Amino acid sequence: MRYILGISCYYHDSAACVLRDGVIVAAAQQERFSRLKHDAGFPADAIRYCLREAGIDLSELSAVVFYDKPLLKFERLLETYLAHTPRGFRSFLMAMPVWLKEKLYLKTVLRRELRALAGLDRKTPLPKLLFSQHHQAHAASAFYASPYQEAAVICLDGVGEWATSTIWHGQGNQLRPLAELHFPHSLGLLYSAFTYYCGFKVNSGEYKLMGLAPYGEPKYVELIYRELISVREDGSFALNMRYFAYPVGSRMINQRFAALFGAPPLTADAEPGQLYLDLAASIQQVTEEVVLKIARYAQQLTGASKLCLAGGVALNCVANGRLLREGPFQELWIQPAAGDAGGALGAALLAWYQYFQQPRHSDEQQDQMQGSYLGPAYSDSEIQALLQAEQAPYQYLSEPQLYPEVARLLAAGKVVGWFQGRMEFGPRALGNRSILGDARSPVMQSILNLKIKQRESFRPFAPAVLAEDLQQYFQLNCPSPYMLLVARLAAELQLEVAPGLSGLARLAQQRSSLPAITHIDYSARVQTVSADTNSRFYQLLQYFKAQTGTSVLINTSFNVRGEPPVCSPADALQGFFATDMDVLVLGNCLLHKADQPALKLQAARQRVFAAD
Repeated sequence: MRYILGISCYYHDSAACVLRDGVIVAAAQQERFSRLKHDAGFPADAIRYCLREAGIDLSELSAVVFYDKPLLKFERLLETYLAHTPRGFRSFLMAMPVWLKEKLYLKTVLRRELRALAGLDRKTPLPKLLFSQHHQAHAASAFYASPYQEAAVICLDGVGEWATSTIWHGQGNQLRPLAELHFPHSLGLLYSAFTYYCGFKVNSGEYKLMGLAPYGEPKYVELIYRELISVREDGSFALNMRYFAYPVGSRMINQRFAALFGAPPLTADAEPGQLYLDLAASIQQVTEEVVLKIARYAQQLTGASKLCLAGGVALNCVANGRLLREGPFQELWIQPAAGDAGGALGAALLAWYQYFQQPRHSDEQQDQMQGSYLGPAYSDSEIQALLQAEQAPYQYLSEPQLYPEVARLLAAGKVVGWFQGRMEFGPRALGNRSILGDARSPVMQSILNLKIKQRESFRPFAPAVLAEDLQQYFQLNCPSPYMLLVARLAAELQLEVAPGLSGLARLAQQRSSLPAITHIDYSARVQTVSADTNSRFYQLLQYFKAQTGTSVLINTSFNVRGEPPVCSPADALQGFFATDMDVLVLGNCLLHKADQPALKLQAARQRVFAAD
């Protein structure tokens, strides 16, 4: 039996994954254990969990694989600074000590961390240490975890070592590179530049920009093409670097960028005016058009009928939806942990299939991600021990009691924290670390945004729907188990809205019979739920349908602002105490907010607001 540990860390969203004979045993992000959002540190806690889940220790690993090649990245850093001297010299002086002390000698650092984790001395041998390239790990996470025996693979992100955009051809256990673009020309960094300009945080606010786009009009598309990016028919492109500061600066853009649009960058948490709404719409349209061109070229190169996606840009589910509708491929599969965290998985899979040269077979139907439920689970006995220690009143409900009671509470307008089974791997809540609400409620979106999530009012919420009922509610003809496709609501659910309003003024208008999950353009980011991947969530949706006639619920990640999604029952309990959530369901234990000790609630709220 051969075990492989994959690791991603030191840049953002560190994670770990363990394979047993090529099968994923466990995968998790470090942030879920450390409680530091986008934690980039060495994923010691995630590794401990993965090894524990596999029932092994470090000595039983056949290999440890890192998702990046630091020497190539250092080469890019040096060449970039040399090309821009003397500009950026301060940034160079800040970066060099870290590289010369740690990142350049990553083998030594990784071995030191692994020994510390396992309590080993320097003489004890460690497993073989391997390195993949960054985009190679992304491509492996997309293709090898997919259901397909052959597919085109596209990876788009900010930057790896040099590559920012790559096309691959996957066949069996082989993954062959076909085309790539290099830094500083990056679709991901272009999108991040607009993310920064519109007042959101780079590397975490891009999905906010995507959600903002439908409130604007794409008035600046021609200007973006004329001044910022030139795109060829094959999807290759070049950025006009006169407008950008990211190669050697601490900011994404320079003064020329702001002058181009006639306004300074929006400050954090400021309400965006019409200019920023229109810019969000414009860069979203440009991104979609570039992705479509790249996809058409990838199909020409490979002749494949199926496409796999990874890299941070693959989390742009609006572009994914358009690619599915208008692209040249018959089928599309997106790695649910498409960002850097998924690099840990890709690195491990790459070692299994290419370094160890193992055969690969797929049935063209079932992927290898197990619903992306790859994190830790907690037993009812562990949950009850916590609740008793915290003196938190609860009811223990049997299976026949649990689902109808929670469905009744949801139908009555209650906000429910739903904590079940194994934690999700990747950024999306898929029904195990979720906050749920009634999608039919005209006030549920504002309640969740302002009172629970404590976030911007314009942010839409995603629907979870019974897989067999998908086309009853949405214009989508394929499953979307990982919440990575945006689709329009079925026409019969759409309502007329008052004409003449623009921008965020349209926010309060009811647009469909499922207003809490309907975005301003009648779209929604859909999750299909099936019994074979998540039987408990599936049963809850079935009972909700039986009581209401509707098989759709709001499904959003179980976290409060500024924190990653919850991992443990203790995390969930603190989140429940700190917000206006009405009900918490931990396994079979049901808690009502009204029953909880006032001092506990007050202390939890003070902790959250102090951290914020």
